[in-house]
Parts: sequence; structure tokens; C-alpha cells
Amino acid sequence: MQTNFSVSGRIIDLHQQEIYEGTVHVANGLIQKIVREATAATQYILPGFVDAHVHVESSMLVPSEFARLAVVHGTVATVSDPHEIGNVLGVKGVEYMIENGRKVPFKFYFGAPSCVPATPFETAGAEISAADIEALFKRDEIKYLAEMMNWPGVLNRDTSVMEKIALAHQYGKAVDGHAPGLRGEQARQYAEAGISTDHECFTAEEALDKLAVGMKILIREGSAAKNFEALIPLLADYSDRIMFCSDDKHPDNLVEGHLNLLVKRALAKGHNLFHVLHAACLNPVHHYKLEVGLLRQQDPADFIMVDNLEDFNVTATYINGNLVAEQGQTKIEFSTSEEINNFNTELKTPEQFAIAAASRIRVIEAFDGQLITKESWAEPKINNGNIVSDTEQDVLKLTVVNRYQNTEPAVAFIKNTGLKRGALASSVGHDSHNIIAVGVDDESICRAVNLVIQAKGGVAAIDGAKEQLLPLPVAGIMSAENGYEVAEAYAAIDQMSKDMGSQLASPFMTLSFMALLVIPSLKLSDKGLFNGDRFEFVKVSE
Repeated sequence: MQTNFSVSGRIIDLHQQEIYEGTVHVANGLIQKIVREATAATQYILPGFVDAHVHVESSMLVPSEFARLAVVHGTVATVSDPHEIGNVLGVKGVEYMIENGRKVPFKFYFGAPSCVPATPFETAGAEISAADIEALFKRDEIKYLAEMMNWPGVLNRDTSVMEKIALAHQYGKAVDGHAPGLRGEQARQYAEAGISTDHECFTAEEALDKLAVGMKILIREGSAAKNFEALIPLLADYSDRIMFCSDDKHPDNLVEGHLNLLVKRALAKGHNLFHVLHAACLNPVHHYKLEVGLLRQQDPADFIMVDNLEDFNVTATYINGNLVAEQGQTKIEFSTSEEINNFNTELKTPEQFAIAAASRIRVIEAFDGQLITKESWAEPKINNGNIVSDTEQDVLKLTVVNRYQNTEPAVAFIKNTGLKRGALASSVGHDSHNIIAVGVDDESICRAVNLVIQAKGGVAAIDGAKEQLLPLPVAGIMSAENGYEVAEAYAAIDQMSKDMGSQLASPFMTLSFMALLVIPSLKLSDKGLFNGDRFEFVKVSE
């Protein structure tokens, strides 16, 4: 652990919006002073990056391992919503994330999950009440009320929803939004309830409506949802109200890069350096009141160094004066983590995934790079009196299996996965994390689902005699193994899914959102096919 040291270079001052040569002096984890002076060093010194909204669990890594990978890219802190593990294990899961994050020199700031379970239309493993939220708000690590996904409840001023928002305001906590597609009057009503951010905008027009009513916009670029190209033009006029986030980032993508990639892309488009760094570094710290240094005297010594302002390669990352990454290598040591879980369902049979013949079927149309879907109808392929997957039309069978209770699978159909052979299954199924699977035949679907059940969590691929499994024994959604090894294993099973025909950029990530009922239009829960526009169940066939 470093205590007293100095680094020299070209200092990027975000507050004065200037770059000057100088030396940063660090003592006992704080910036003692910054001296303007000539220096031969050509590297740039600037505050570290802060991911303004991320579900660490989506990396399939426990927090301590997420940190090991993220620091390499200049990330020093995250605003983390632990509702994934909250839906599996409740407050116990949130506490697990906090405690695990404490193992490493990284700044995790968590929110109190606002919607556990996410809806009453699915089976979750736990519930987090208003009383639980108030107890969490008393912890220093809890900085905000996590995304309020029940936007109909907000618009209708539902008593339980408003109670949670009122608690956040009482404790001086920010309230994160989740309002896909809300515009105009609905956006105004949502913001007036006391919600200050949204990360779900997928058009600039939608974001402008929310900016107009005082909200801040988080530009999201994750493994599945990619809204950077649509929203980055807003940065020029709203740099004080824009932040960057990943939301959901799979481990192989995290190895490749994090917010540093968004910074590079924004700069390559000609955006002002200070506008970009306000979004990546400064705005989240101010909005969420984080104890993250911003390269000022007496600030915590949280800063990074980059080689130049074009390539923006991160050469060193410091957190509280500790060198946590250097020249593309993490300095944080691997440590073992406890495995906790909630998994209670029996093996299934192929017959449980059968659907009787009908004249037409409702189909979930998935879109690459988006969480939203479209509802359409198709003429089904019939075999032996049952509806089966149709690879020629790319209309395949989709199932969600309750992992908390031993019930019958829910079955529907999905278009645009591209699979030509076999099946994929995963216990990462937002938000309740039941098992979700897609495949070309019932036997393959059943085998993939049973692989996940036997492992009590994981992602699986079946292709004839070939099968692959990445176990996720922590809450059925994370691995406690070395993050780089998990990323390698995930990349292998991701490639297998593409070899089986999928054209999606991230097949397992897209699959995981097909059970996310709070994002329209058509999704599948363990209780049935659900229309997210009307918030009601609908028939699969007729």
C-alpha cells in the first residue's frame, strides 16, 4: 500500500476546465497538493471513471472480481443496483454484495432495490419491503433508491411506490428512474414524483422530453442495450446533466473495456473533452454524493493516467492512493468468496415443454442491441399435433422455468435468435432470475434446462452430443472464480451459441431480457406470456 508519493504529467482540471503541467502529491491516501510546474512527463492525469448505473451481477462476477477487471480500464467507482441478487435472496443478497465489495480497494456504492419482486406477474425468490429499504438507507454504502421500474405505479401514484420514494427523500437519497418510452405528459408526471434520472431512453427525442422536465439522462452502452449512438449528440448541449453507464456488462466485454471505450468514442466524434469527462467522472460523483476524489487538494487520491487524448489508453489507476492497475494489468489480488444461493426445482422432461396445435401463435420479436421487443403473429409449424420450433421462419420455442418452486414451465415463441441447432439456457433471467431457455426442439431445451438445474445456476448450451456449462453458484447468477477465467469460459459458450446459428451480438444477454416484464412490448415470465404495454397476460396461441 502506497502512502506518500508524487506523479507528474499534464493535469486535466475538470472544475477550471483547463490542462496544465504539474505534479500531484499524495499522502495517506489523499491529494496533499497539486503543484503547477514544468515537467518532462507527457502522460495525462485525470479523475477516474464512475459507472453511473450498473448491475454488477450481470458481469457474472462477484463484486471483488468485477473490481479486478474494471480498474484496468480506469474505473474507480460504480453506482451499483443490486436488485438482481435482491430478487433471489432479498436483503441478505444486498448485504452480500456490500460485504464482498469491501474485500477490495474499489469504491462500490449500492442502491436500495425499489422493486423486489419487479412485478406481481412473476415468481421471485424474495421481497424487499419499504421497511427493508429504510433499514438499508441507514447504511453509508447505500446512496440512492435504485431504479423505480414500476412506472405505472408512479404515474398512478400507487401508495407503496410513493412510500419508497418519500423514504428516499427523507434520507436525502437520489431516486433512480426506469421509464422506457415515457414522453410528454407521462414523462412530466414521472419526474414530478421525485425521480431524477433515466437510463432507458433509446431515442434522442425521448431523452429530450425527460431533460425538459428536469431529469438527468444516463447514456447506456452495455452488452445487450446499446443507446450510445442515439443519445451522444445530447452531450453538446446538456453536458451537466449527462452520465455514462453500462447497466449490464458480460465478463468478456468487461475484459475488453468499460467506460473508457465510451470516452474514446465520444472524443472521436469531436465532443469537447471536458463535456465527455464531466459525464464519465464528475457528474455521477455530484449527483449521488459519492466519496470519490476529483483531483483536488484534500480529495481522496482517486485518479488515472492516460497516454494521450486520442487513444486514451489507461496506463495507471489509483484508488485512495493505491495503485490498483498498471499498463493493462490488475494489481488487485484474487480472493475466494462465499457462495450463497436459492434454488429449488426438480429436473424437467421434454413432454413438459409441449404446446398443442393451434391456428396461429403470438411471437416475441427480439431486436439485437435492444431490450424492447415487438409483438407479432405467425402461422405455427405443427408436428404430431404439437407446435414446434420453426428454424426456417426463425420462430423458436422459448421457456421460463420457475427455479424457486417445482411448477410447470411457461412456454411461448420468439423470433430473431437465429439458432439453427440445439438450445441455450440460463438462470440469469431478469429480473427474477428464473431459468430461461430457447431451442429448436423440446429434447435439447429440456437438456439445457436440466444442466442449469443440476448446477443450481449457470449458462448452458446444447448442440447434439456437445454441451457446455458455465456454473454460476452464487445466487445462480454469479461465479466466485477468477474473473478472467470466467470471461474466457463465457466467451467460449458465447461463441458456441453463434456457431449454432445465432446472429445476435450477445445471445445470452438478449435471452436474459426476454423475461424482463417491465420493458415492453411482449415478454415471458414463469407465469405466462405478458404484454408490457398493457401490463397483462395474453394467450400464446388461438
